[in-house]
Amino acid sequence: MEKLQGKIIRGVGGFYYVHDGQRTVVECRARGGFRLRDMKPLVGDNAEIVLTEEDPGSGRIETIFPRKNELIRPAVANVDQALIVVSAQHPAFHPGLLDRFLLWMSFQDVPVIVGISKTDLDDEGKEEEIRSLYRQAGVRILSFSAVNGQGIRELEAMLRGTTTVLAGASGVGKSTLLNCLMTDQAMETAALSAKLGRGRHTTRHAEIFCWDKDSFLCDTPGFTALELPEIGEEQLRYYYEEFRGPEQQCAFRDCLHLKEKGCAVRKAAADGTLPVGRYESYCRLLEELRARKKY
Repeated sequence: MEKLQGKIIRGVGGFYYVHDGQRTVVECRARGGFRLRDMKPLVGDNAEIVLTEEDPGSGRIETIFPRKNELIRPAVANVDQALIVVSAQHPAFHPGLLDRFLLWMSFQDVPVIVGISKTDLDDEGKEEEIRSLYRQAGVRILSFSAVNGQGIRELEAMLRGTTTVLAGASGVGKSTLLNCLMTDQAMETAALSAKLGRGRHTTRHAEIFCWDKDSFLCDTPGFTALELPEIGEEQLRYYYEEFRGPEQQCAFRDCLHLKEKGCAVRKAAADGTLPVGRYESYCRLLEELRARKKY
């Protein structure tokens, strides 16, 4: 029996598609023992499979190796980082959705790159506005354009050799970026994966593309809204990197940075040393957590 190790890049209707990190994709069923252990294979799992003798293009998942991590939203394993794409133009940038993405990734302990797309269309200074808003947020920020190639090589260097979750609202250019990164060989492999899964069931779940050797991008459905993770209102402030400096000077250790006397975070937002947009975002999310708690 020939064995192969690879990464699960797609799951459709009980079938899993395992990529060897080069160009081979194998359609697999999972061994029954996983069900007995109440363990479901996830996109992103590193697995060992046994190839079917009569059909080397199919096989059976024998082993799922220990997971580095397991994300809740999206449901994917072994993620190294997240690339959250926002657009400098068309669609207009709305910080609320990005703030929710950042909260989810921080909650799941995933480092973030904020990618500002369509900079070739930016004639209103939106790129610098976004950078200023998130400069203290503990994330890397990279601007790029798939049209003129600006920033693409730098982005490739950040993504190479990693499994990266790609997220962002519909229309920000995720698909264009994928096409820009994918080599001819990678596009052939992606087409094969889609062909193998076509006709079984449609899926709205995460799917991984191998765009270079051992370099994977996990595409997720376009989100227009995200519920907040299960955290308490007193925990939210810990997910705002910008607060860590000022809050050391707050009069009260358990300060929620709303109406408390001697709040250094509110003072920093008022005098401009902390981006007021991020403070306002925090206040909105805090009120949402409080409203959810009532129900």
